[in-house]
Amino acid sequence: MTQCTQRSLEFQGLGRREVTARFDAPAITSDAGGLLLREVDSKFQFIEQFANCFVDFRSPLFTVHSLQELLSQRIFGIALGYEDLIDHEQLRHDPLLAVLAGKDDPAPSEGFALAGKSTLNRLELTPVGANEDSRYKKIVARHRDIEEFFVSAFLQVHARPPERIVLDVDATDDPLHGHQLGRFFHGYYKNYCYLPLYIFCGSHLLCAKLRPSDIDGAAGTVGQLDRIVKQIRQAWPQVRIVVRGDSGFCRDNLMSWCERNQVKYVLGLAKNERLKRILGKELYDAKQLFESTGSAARVFKDFRYRTKKSWSRVRRVIGKAEHLAKGQNPRFVVTNLPIDEYDAVQVYEKEYCARGDMENRIKEQQLYLFADRTSASTMRANQLRLWFSSVAYVLINTLREVGLQGTEFEKAQCHTIRLKLFKIGAAIRITVRKVW
Repeated sequence: MTQCTQRSLEFQGLGRREVTARFDAPAITSDAGGLLLREVDSKFQFIEQFANCFVDFRSPLFTVHSLQELLSQRIFGIALGYEDLIDHEQLRHDPLLAVLAGKDDPAPSEGFALAGKSTLNRLELTPVGANEDSRYKKIVARHRDIEEFFVSAFLQVHARPPERIVLDVDATDDPLHGHQLGRFFHGYYKNYCYLPLYIFCGSHLLCAKLRPSDIDGAAGTVGQLDRIVKQIRQAWPQVRIVVRGDSGFCRDNLMSWCERNQVKYVLGLAKNERLKRILGKELYDAKQLFESTGSAARVFKDFRYRTKKSWSRVRRVIGKAEHLAKGQNPRFVVTNLPIDEYDAVQVYEKEYCARGDMENRIKEQQLYLFADRTSASTMRANQLRLWFSSVAYVLINTLREVGLQGTEFEKAQCHTIRLKLFKIGAAIRITVRKVW
């Protein structure tokens, strides 16, 4: 029986004009702006460096899609807004994504230009002990190399070493809705989640470490900072480094490590009754000032302090006595910044409060680059998903920092850049000599 395919569709007319949809156009893509990301990767070779962090035990005789092509397909897909592997069952027909992935023939006459969901899934599910004798899953990620890659990418985009850098550390919740390995209930966030650790320098991602949530929020931070600082100082031996974090990272082992390694720190300090008594006069002065002016009042105090048990030494603490319409709002930070260079107001308002921007970077990655898409059954697979999202972030952030500098998009978030610059419809024509 003859099967007919409708080539056009008539809609309600517009005045005297006919409105017709036709289906005889060449290949169409909605992601033509993704070529900007391809230019970024061509300049810095991020995905090639990332691919070098894996060991591919597959036989070249039976390999259709190279390791770098698989990683490119997955990472560019995330950057363009395709979070799930199932999306690639349709995307494998897209010649534009094939161009981004570096395929020699983006529109083959037979078969598919790109990998399907099952092939890509093997990237995530390969166990740590896989080798050439494994049956299906033979691509092994070297986690240490991947961690070093993010610092190398940060160093690479700077033409000259800065005089001073600030490393922001923070933890956040990654809610879970299944029974993944490492799943625990977190009392503060009030859900089952992972507790990933992030370290940023400005907008540059240096660490995205997936962790179970049954641990202290600062667990593992010293080890990650030690690795990152050593790698940075190998390239920039004279750079001054400051570590910044909220009170969840105010731990004696972290501060002691900073003091031993000539690293400055500015950390939030949880208030207690002793600290509030020390700040009593300033709290009274702030209240008097508020009552006389009717507006929020702040008074700062710089003093030396040591906890009764948990700290190994006396340290410099800045107290902020603030009075608002709702009442007192005391806050504290501990620092080893020299008092002759940084007064109390500067430490709190200029150095500490600037850490809030890091929370925007975390939200950007989780909300718009799907860093929280950790629905695989194992932590190893979910860590790789987090890193795929992180590499996508590195690509878009580098485009923002380098390619869009001086434009209206230099401070735009990832989803704005995607919507305004990547999501561009285009017809694709492919010839022997040209893709246009």
